[in-house]
Amino acid sequence: MGMIYSMTREKIAITLPEEQVAAARQAVAEGRAASVSAYISQALARRSAEEEMAEMIAEIYAKAGEPTEEDRAWARRVLGVEP
Repeated sequence: MGMIYSMTREKIAITLPEEQVAAARQAVAEGRAASVSAYISQALARRSAEEEMAEMIAEIYAKAGEPTEEDRAWARRVLGVEP
């Protein structure tokens, strides 16, 4: 995942549930992450992007109002998503 290019790094210690540690190690073993640190960094970057998107959507809704059920039905049709 190319979200993080070059930035200063800081080493920290965190406590995670065993299942999350296992998932991170599995991702490394499967080649989906370069390291456990990279896996966690990617997850944090995704979380930040999601929060930013949620803020943008809230701004749009504040200006234009919430989408109607008709708007949602149109979007589902266009995207090919079942209701």
